[in-house]
Amino acid sequence: MSLDDEHPDGPAAARVLEVRTGRTGAVEHRGRSVPTAYRKSPRSGPVAAGALGLEGDEQADPRVHGGPDKAVYAYPVEHYAWWEERLGVAMPPGSFGENLLLAGLTEERVHLGDRFGVGSLVLEVSMPRRPCFKLAAVHDRPELPELLQDSGRTGFYLRVVAPGSVAAGERLVAVGEAVTSVTVLELNRVMNVDRSDLAAAAALSRVPQVPERWRHSLARRLEGHQEPDEGPRLLGS
Repeated sequence: MSLDDEHPDGPAAARVLEVRTGRTGAVEHRGRSVPTAYRKSPRSGPVAAGALGLEGDEQADPRVHGGPDKAVYAYPVEHYAWWEERLGVAMPPGSFGENLLLAGLTEERVHLGDRFGVGSLVLEVSMPRRPCFKLAAVHDRPELPELLQDSGRTGFYLRVVAPGSVAAGERLVAVGEAVTSVTVLELNRVMNVDRSDLAAAAALSRVPQVPERWRHSLARRLEGHQEPDEGPRLLGS
């Protein structure tokens, strides 16, 4: 699927351009080999999806990757042209380790708790991605994790609410009404970028659909605790 293909505009017409899975391999980072399942290949035909993700997909470090709240990682095709211009290099599909390359769903359009269906499969938006140093290692661009985070072009994770299968070319149909007004873009902004916006932090700390660990972090911020060191996550130090 070419990134130049026309794609629909808006959640009502969202569709899956690619489905990708990957096995654990390794990448060099700062003179050491680190495990990663970041590199994912496109799949043809329907791919089964259950509570822990897509059939044939792996996570190298289950302490921080995968699990029910991060079962499937989706990335908007709309961002790829921006990245190629910003970085000055080709960024083909799969460059962000996505399971689903989507058209019509971007971070400012989807809310926590939004649900989308493909046949019997129902997916629920759970959180934005918080990138780690492995993104930098794969592309040999140390600045990339922080740039992804600060740009708001994070992509987002999906829970599998009802198991089923998904294939490239299928449309995603909105299921039910929005349960929150919190967009993926806004949660990333408050959590990771604009940490001085305490009013927004207070509001988000009371939204049940915000991940519990993140609500705890926001509550500590409001109490005046020092923010955790982001170096290990972003730089691998």
